[in-house]
Amino acid sequence: MRLGVLDIGSNTVHLLIAEIHAGGRPIASVSEKAVLRLMRFLEPDGSISPAGVDAILAAVTRAREILDDERPDDLLATATSAVRDATNGTAVIAEIEARLGHSLQVLSGSAEAELTFLAARRWFGWSAGQLLMFDIGGGSLEIACGSEEVPDVALSLPLGAGRMTIEHLPLDPPGDEAVARLREHARHLLVPAAAAFAGQPAPDHVVGSSKTIRSLARLAGNVLTGWAGSDRVTLSRDQLGDWVPRLAKLPAESRHILPGITPDRTFQIVAGAVVLHEAMLALSVDELEASPWALREGVLLRYIESL
Repeated sequence: MRLGVLDIGSNTVHLLIAEIHAGGRPIASVSEKAVLRLMRFLEPDGSISPAGVDAILAAVTRAREILDDERPDDLLATATSAVRDATNGTAVIAEIEARLGHSLQVLSGSAEAELTFLAARRWFGWSAGQLLMFDIGGGSLEIACGSEEVPDVALSLPLGAGRMTIEHLPLDPPGDEAVARLREHARHLLVPAAAAFAGQPAPDHVVGSSKTIRSLARLAGNVLTGWAGSDRVTLSRDQLGDWVPRLAKLPAESRHILPGITPDRTFQIVAGAVVLHEAMLALSVDELEASPWALREGVLLRYIESL
C-alpha cells in the first residue's frame, strides 16, 4: 500500500508518500518540503503569530493538493513541539485539520523520542546493542536509550536549534559571549537528563538523527564506506567543538558554502552545534554516527507494525 506521512515540525512541513508492506522497508516515492522555521513566528506570550499560522496553512494546503493527486491509501498527520507548545496550539490544530480534511496527531516529546529511537534501531539493527540516540529539531532535543526497540529512557528538552537561536543567539553572527551564555543554559537543562541516563548501561553505539546533526556530521565529521552504496558518517565531540567558534564567527549568509550546511539550516546551525556538543559532554559521549532515518521513518515503521 501507499502511505502518506505529513510531519508538521518546528522547521518544516514535510509530506512523504512511501510504498510499504508488512516486514518490508518503506520506499519513498514522493517528498515535498516547505521550510517554515516556526520559532521566528513565536510571540512573547508563546503563541504562533498570524503570519506563522498563515505559513503553516499554506504548506498544508500544498500538501493537500499533492495528496489529492497521489491518492495514498492512508494518511498519518503529526505535529511536534512548535504546535505542541504554542499557547494557541489548540486553535492552530483546528485550523490545520480543517484545511487538511484529516485529523492531526500531536506527538508528546517522549513519543517523538520513542518513534525516532525506533527508526534508529531499525536502521542500525540489533548488532548496535545498547543504543543511545540524540535528535535535535527546531523546538526540542530528544534523547533516548535502550537495548530493544522501545527505549528504556526517553526525554525531550526545550533545546531545539531554532528555539535556542531565537532566544539566545539573535545576532548574526552571534559572537563568543552569546555562545557562552547558550552553553551555560544548555548545561543547566541537561543536568537532570544526565542523571536520568546515569543508571543505564554504557552505550555500545551512539547515533544522532535529524537534519541538524547530519549537517554537522557532514561538516566536521568523517565519511566512511558503508554497505550497499551508502556512506557512514561519524562525528566526534572534539571535531564538533573545534567548529563551534568558527561557525559562530561566520555570518549566516556565508555558512551555506560550507560542506553539509544547506540554506535552510544556516541560521540555526550554530545553536544546534552548541546544544549537541553540550549534550555529548553531559552524557560523556566521545563520538556518534549520523542516522539517515528519524521521526518520519519511525511513524512509518510503527504503522507497518500495526498492519
